[in-house]
Parts: sequence; structure tokens; C-alpha cells
Amino acid sequence: MFSIFCFDKKRNTTSESQHLRCFSSFSGCSSSLHGNPVFQVFLTVILGSRMSLSSIFFLLILGSMVDTKTSSEKGSLLYPYGPDQGDETNPKLDDGTSEAITLSIPFTFYGKTHQTAFVNNNGVISFDKPVRQYTPDPFPLADGRPFVTPFWADVDNVEGGDIFYRQSTDPALLGDISQHITQYFPESPFTATWAFVATWDHVAYWGSKSDKGNTFQAVLTTDSKMFYIILNYWDIQWTTGAASDGDAETGLGGTPAHAGFNSGDDTNFYNIPGSQTDAIINITTTSNVKVPGRWVFRVDDFQAPDVDPPQLDNSCWL
Repeated sequence: MFSIFCFDKKRNTTSESQHLRCFSSFSGCSSSLHGNPVFQVFLTVILGSRMSLSSIFFLLILGSMVDTKTSSEKGSLLYPYGPDQGDETNPKLDDGTSEAITLSIPFTFYGKTHQTAFVNNNGVISFDKPVRQYTPDPFPLADGRPFVTPFWADVDNVEGGDIFYRQSTDPALLGDISQHITQYFPESPFTATWAFVATWDHVAYWGSKSDKGNTFQAVLTTDSKMFYIILNYWDIQWTTGAASDGDAETGLGGTPAHAGFNSGDDTNFYNIPGSQTDAIINITTTSNVKVPGRWVFRVDDFQAPDVDPPQLDNSCWL
């Protein structure tokens, strides 16, 4: 994403001369314009035309709204995802879910082995049954449903965003996962043989009157002996859907999102600090492995991590 900043704060306006200086030298403008493919197209069109300076400036502003980053360019936090990775895509449906997914490698979750999973639109990977509930509850759940949730809230992919998932034995992906888990848990060297990757890409909230979107990811992985989950948080802009008493304009307030996992046995569960509080908006800054925005758990032999709870940063509410 790139932006142009050539604004006269005193006069609350921009002039034609300011437009010219901004376009010709980018003095005072974001340097991230240079090399951006969208900008290069605009530049070619503009220089070959007789457009007014106001029109030129307007086109550049439009260009600043285009996100040209692919999933592989969104830093090392998220593992690659999307159709180009062979991902399946969930249907556009409020409170929807994937079809039942037969796991090629059964996943052991605190003594119980699961062969079927669902990727639920509302931020949950569940075992055996889908989850359509949109307002979260704290763990442990009274009904004993086993699931992993990077961000349990009222997602509406009809309003915006996509939800992807795949099972993988790709050597490059497994190599990265193995390296990361061994780094975080050096006492237990890990070589992944299988992974399940689910990604919520810039998803909106139900009742949204904004363009806010959240991007987060959950990974299940194993070496056939040890079983881990990885929760990645790239960009969190909202916490609550309107049906959970959230503000339709901001996506905040009400009953905020919940993150963590519930094994279903009333003993093994974890609520990531900040869950169902306003502070969950800052989950991208928290971690139990010293990597902001990443939480990793071994789920066949759970030990609760010792972490500080997230703090509410009011600047994130804008």
C-alpha cells in the first residue's frame, strides 16, 4: 500500500502548485511509491496524457488504495496461502463452514484422535462437528466441543474477505514449520510431516459499515508423535460483530473475540490473554514465543505459557 502526503495543514487544503511539487519530486511524500507496480502503470498513463494536475493527483490517490502484496509478501509471520498454494475456499455465507474435511493424518488433541475437521467462517477450526455460533464463550465450554480458534467472532465473508484452507506435505512449508517449532521448543526437536493451514484473509464482521478487515491464520501440524498448533495474527482491525453488540461503524465494543483452544475435557484448554476484552485488538503485539503476533502450543502435552496480558492501546481504536 502506498500513500501521498502533500497536505497544507494550516489551510486544510492542497493547491495545484502543491500537486505539481508532489508529483514531480515526491518531496514530503511516501517513498514507498517508487517501484510499486500500480504506480508505474499510473506514471506511464499520466506522462502520455494531457490530464490536469488535479486529475493526476486524484489517480495517484486511487492507486494508494490498492494492496498489491501477495500472501508470500506479507512477512514471515503468515505461511503461504491462497489459490496459488492449492487452497480450498470457503463459501460466501454468514456463519458458514467448510464441508467436512477428512484429515489425511489424524490429529491427536489431548488424548483424542480426530479424523474430521471443519473450517468455520467465524474463526474456528472444529473437530467432528461444525461451529456456527458467532458470539464467543470462554473456555472450558460447557458442551465439551473440541476446537481451536485463532479469532472466534462474527465474521462475515459476504461483506468482505476470503477464508482458505489446505492440507500439505510440501517440503518448503514443512521445513519452515519445523525450523520455527524447533526454535521455540529446542528441548524437543521437531520435523513436521504434515500440516493443515487455515487463513482468514481481510475478513469483515457482520453488520459492518466500514471497510475494516482482519487477517489471521491457524496451523495444525505433527511429526506423527508430537502435535502442535500455531496461531498467527497479521492484521486485526475489529473485534466484534454488530449481532454481538459491537458498533457497526467501528467493529468494537460488545462481546469481543475469543482466542485459544478447548480440548473438550474441562481440563486442557487455554484462553489467550485479552480474549473477550477490548485488549484483543492488540493480539498482533502479543506472543508466547517472543514473536509478536504468533502463539504456539503443543497440544498432546499441554503446559500453560507464562506471558503478560496485552494492554489496551487506545490508538488502535481509530
